[in-house]
Amino acid sequence: MDGPATTTGGMPPLRLEQRTGAAVPANGAAGLRDILLGQRRLSAEAAARAERLQAESGERLDTILTRLGILSERAIAEALAEALGLTLLGPAELFAAEPVAERLTPGFLRHHRVLPLRFERGALLLASADPLDPYPARAVAFATGMPVRQAVAAAGDLDAALERLAGAAPVAAEAVVAAESLEDAERLRDLSSDAPVVRIVNALITRAVETRASDIHFEPTEDRLRVRLRIDGVLAEVEGPPPNLRQAVVSRIKIMAKLNIAERRLSQDGRLRFAVRGKEVDFRVSTTPVLYGESVVLRVLDRGALVLEFPALGFAEDVLPRYLDILQRPHGILLVTGPTGSGKTTTLYTSLMALNTAERKILTIEDPVEYQLAGINQTQVKPQIGLSFGAALRSFLRQDPDIMMVGEIRDLETAQIAVQAALTGHMILSTLHTNDAASAVTRLLDMGLEPFLLTSTLNAVVGQRLVRRLCPACRRPRRPDAATVGTLGLNRLAQVARIEEIALWEPVGCPACAGGFRGRTAITELLPMSEAIARLVLARAEARAIAEVAEQEGMRGMFADGMLKALAGVTTPDEVLRVTRDA
Repeated sequence: MDGPATTTGGMPPLRLEQRTGAAVPANGAAGLRDILLGQRRLSAEAAARAERLQAESGERLDTILTRLGILSERAIAEALAEALGLTLLGPAELFAAEPVAERLTPGFLRHHRVLPLRFERGALLLASADPLDPYPARAVAFATGMPVRQAVAAAGDLDAALERLAGAAPVAAEAVVAAESLEDAERLRDLSSDAPVVRIVNALITRAVETRASDIHFEPTEDRLRVRLRIDGVLAEVEGPPPNLRQAVVSRIKIMAKLNIAERRLSQDGRLRFAVRGKEVDFRVSTTPVLYGESVVLRVLDRGALVLEFPALGFAEDVLPRYLDILQRPHGILLVTGPTGSGKTTTLYTSLMALNTAERKILTIEDPVEYQLAGINQTQVKPQIGLSFGAALRSFLRQDPDIMMVGEIRDLETAQIAVQAALTGHMILSTLHTNDAASAVTRLLDMGLEPFLLTSTLNAVVGQRLVRRLCPACRRPRRPDAATVGTLGLNRLAQVARIEEIALWEPVGCPACAGGFRGRTAITELLPMSEAIARLVLARAEARAIAEVAEQEGMRGMFADGMLKALAGVTTPDEVLRVTRDA
């Protein structure tokens, strides 16, 4: 049954009891701990461990328990509902909520993880992740002038519902909580914790991982610290910390990454590890001085979210066998091209794992080492001591390897050593920053590589881009008009895919996705070194001529591959055009 309604008259202290009759403190970590211990959901050892970490970080006990993976958010909510005799609400009820109290700002609701649902039986039903804390219910009652009846919901479900209502990505817990409407409330308490900066940084990092962001950007301006998350390749701004804490937030990140916080004039690079929902996640940290302080970028390296399988990457069924055949050749060079952030490293890692057997020795030189791969010897570039791509590759040849991966061919020296290694029976995997596969050939020639060496060693080039995937739960089909069909060449592509009725799909948006998209996939083109292509390379032909011959021999360009995925409902034509317009 529902608990008693809370009013503002006199604000009597709330006393909560377990079903066993044992007294429980009205609020705070001790109350939750006693409930969990009393219901035998939490062991004394786990409780002691969580409390030690709580003392160090200043975080809430429930946050510590879920971050360590000791208890799920749902289990904590079930325990609170059982102990306090409150209704436990599920995601469906929360997502059905509509704004019912204009005076309650999104910042206040997110900070306290509460959501007013509806008026019923003369009271406002309030979903809460922490019903042990009496303040939010009293503040809501004061702001609305209505009695409040509490219910319990899992913290993550509440966060998702609040994000949907806000229409934007959620923000850090300590970001500005508009308390103007609550200033007259009795016992208005300080919303900052004992360690507000720690909690701000932890909340932002946790939110980035939960929303599948690939990067977190902290950008100082004249009057604030701008925070943006890159989700599925697109940046979205979220609410940042209070202006007076902007330098402290940057310093906190540098401390976590073991960087020199006193050095603000030079760029620095580091790594940190942080537990989110019981899972360890690595982050690559980069700082650089800008006009109003230091810009900091955290690259999220979530090993658990990394899927090193070709079908998951987006390789088409008719392209993958040809790529794997080239990959299994005993020697030669295989290049993956594309701009920064196009998934080249993931493709190379997946290729290495396909080649990784006990009979092969694999060495890599990377800048930086993003993911640690079992069974593969990985080396980090260190220019300050002379360990460049070329120097490392030269030393690798004395290590008796079978396969070597070079993070990027940046200069003629590295290209020449890679060619030498390929000529002496080694397989070389590497990347180039070019717009398409054909341009990689001309780029190597422009570096100064001899055409006959290139044709003797280059096995193939893969060009790729990343497009956002449509959410399968809410995508919607539409019939394109004749002009669109003709402009995009959909009739020809439909014949290739054996599609009888042409339909494209568009994003809608639902609780499971971000604006109708969820995740990304690759669109690719595979250019093998054939005899016809080799003749063009020897003649130093332009990239366009090489691409035309490759397409005549069966290469499907990135644009065509993307449009086939659009016809299959994987992505949209706009996404394909967005990433291939410069290709």
